[in-house]
Amino acid sequence: MDVAGKVAFITGGASGLGAATARALTDAGARVAIFDRDADKGMAIAKELGGQFFSADVANAESAEAAVNAAIAALGSPSVLVNCAGIGTAARIVGRDGPMPLDAFSRVINVNLLGSFNMMRLCAHAMSLGEADGNGQRGVIISTASVAAFEGQIGQAAYAASKGGIVSLTLPAAREFARFGIRVLAIAPGLFLTPLLAELPQEVQDGLGASIPNPARLGRPEEFAALVMAMIGNDYLNGEVVRLDGALRMQPK
Repeated sequence: MDVAGKVAFITGGASGLGAATARALTDAGARVAIFDRDADKGMAIAKELGGQFFSADVANAESAEAAVNAAIAALGSPSVLVNCAGIGTAARIVGRDGPMPLDAFSRVINVNLLGSFNMMRLCAHAMSLGEADGNGQRGVIISTASVAAFEGQIGQAAYAASKGGIVSLTLPAAREFARFGIRVLAIAPGLFLTPLLAELPQEVQDGLGASIPNPARLGRPEEFAALVMAMIGNDYLNGEVVRLDGALRMQPK
């Protein structure tokens, strides 16, 4: 799919992987809608790119639906959805103070998995009502999984479960949406230089980078964005989860 002149929605677009993706899509000629809870950063990115910002809690049905409807009214129906909104937590299922609080687990599942599904269902519906391109395609949906879906470490139960859910969601959604000409994909990043990791001391960042076989460094957000663009551009790529991790395989802890 050629994104020039088309509308792209990016959740978590105010920073990190989402912001890099929004820049890449804009450079390719797409009109971008940034969805995020951080209004200051979201509006700054939207202003930089000539896009528009929409405040949204992706895990909340009413908030997400209102934001999607507002974005469609302002920009038109999306041809691309990239789900980058996500959170993490570090907690053992059974720790020194007893069992992990259930709400801590639920919060990660709600934002990462339910939030991705929520935006998928809303945007797929909007895409299905649009005109197909010359190749019979109406849209592309790309969600962000993680290598933790495959090698979740101790303390990552909630995060790994949420990302594993995204992996498992990808193929059945791709099969269901095939009749509309909507492709569904996911990227499973390894260790990337996101704002969270950028706050760590340089020696810690260097240590994390050294654990990656090749290249022995943290991934760059623009490399994630480049894969997003390659996925959008290849109409034959569908129902697939692609690892982007420099051959990293995480150890138990």
